[in-house]
Amino acid sequence: MKIKKLNIIIALGLVATIGILIAQLIWTYKAFTLEEKKFSQKIHIALLEVARQLYESNGHEFSSKDLIQRVSNDYYVVNVNDNIEPKVLEHYLKTEFSKFNIVTDYEYAIYNCESDDMMYGKYISIDDDLIHKKTIEFPKSNNLVYYFAIRFPQETSYLISSLQFWFVLSFALIVILLVYVYSIYTIIQHKKYSELQRDFINNMTHEFKTPLSSILLASNYLSNQDLVKNDSKLETYTSIITTQGKKLNNHIEKILNIARNDESALAINPIKIQLLPFLNEIIEPLKLKHENLKIEIYVIPAETIFADEFHFTNIVHNLIDNSIKYSEENPEIKIKSTRDNKELKLDFSDNGIGIPTKNISFIFDKFYRVSNKKSNEVNGFGLGLFYVKKIVQQHHWKISARNNSEKGLTISITFPNS
Repeated sequence: MKIKKLNIIIALGLVATIGILIAQLIWTYKAFTLEEKKFSQKIHIALLEVARQLYESNGHEFSSKDLIQRVSNDYYVVNVNDNIEPKVLEHYLKTEFSKFNIVTDYEYAIYNCESDDMMYGKYISIDDDLIHKKTIEFPKSNNLVYYFAIRFPQETSYLISSLQFWFVLSFALIVILLVYVYSIYTIIQHKKYSELQRDFINNMTHEFKTPLSSILLASNYLSNQDLVKNDSKLETYTSIITTQGKKLNNHIEKILNIARNDESALAINPIKIQLLPFLNEIIEPLKLKHENLKIEIYVIPAETIFADEFHFTNIVHNLIDNSIKYSEENPEIKIKSTRDNKELKLDFSDNGIGIPTKNISFIFDKFYRVSNKKSNEVNGFGLGLFYVKKIVQQHHWKISARNNSEKGLTISITFPNS
């Protein structure tokens, strides 16, 4: 994906997420404000009903005008214009609050005319076991003689608890935003690293190819000289230079192809392949090259797959070559096909050193090589199995690896609906 297009997608996603979060916070704030108004209205109506009952019990005519004053968000003063019995007031408060479903702690105090002071009444808690030792002072109200005051110390927490869904949703959106930002940061860092790695590989391999081409030309010219042909040692040394130069050139080409293919998908041209003769054709030259190599094929003669001939050949070559390289004795390889629910599975099993269980999940990663004695002896860049997996994925196949029960490794390729 182009970096410009990626930046646009990231920016749009970030703007959309922040927009949703801001909208959610605004709605949460509005919901809290609305809940606060509803709570205040319920308190006002409940206190009005308490005042009416106190008026009627004292034989006074009830008038709702200017009876209730809201001094602050959680503090109310109620004018009753007569003496108030604390137990009667408490009974009326509990009854009315229960009727209006006001389930939160509150405390009340009654003005004492004789002492000209607020007489602390009681702290009423929804938790009966809760004991409040601290006495909270109530301020006096001017121009009132017979009144009581009531405070709701837990009003804010009560309102928040009634809006749990909104706060949980807002918190979840904040977490999502943070995860999104972190993911974007990780993607950008990874992309920068990948581009840096690819540029380094391209530059390095191109720098190697020029002197290597000169070495190969010189070694080919040197091998054709009569002086070299007549000297067995010189001929051997020249042959080593040429062989190793070609091997190095193949490694460089492989690295370049991997780097190029990271930018775009490999070109795949699937054709119908008769599996058994195809495998035999690949294996015969390998048997001639490695005298001690033993390969057994257990594939149904009529079995066919749809695959890119060139790339599938490379897959088989890579898997067999790995088995040969990582074998401490005469390499023995078994290629076996099985069918299950229309899926074809092709297993490549060997008698090599296997892979430590903790490392198996990494063997298909680019440049990954298991650190052991045998790996140090074997030349390579850790690109073979990475290439194999890339081709498998391009074909929409599946690949997996597991250690054999006795020794060696089995790599399985599954061909869905083949």
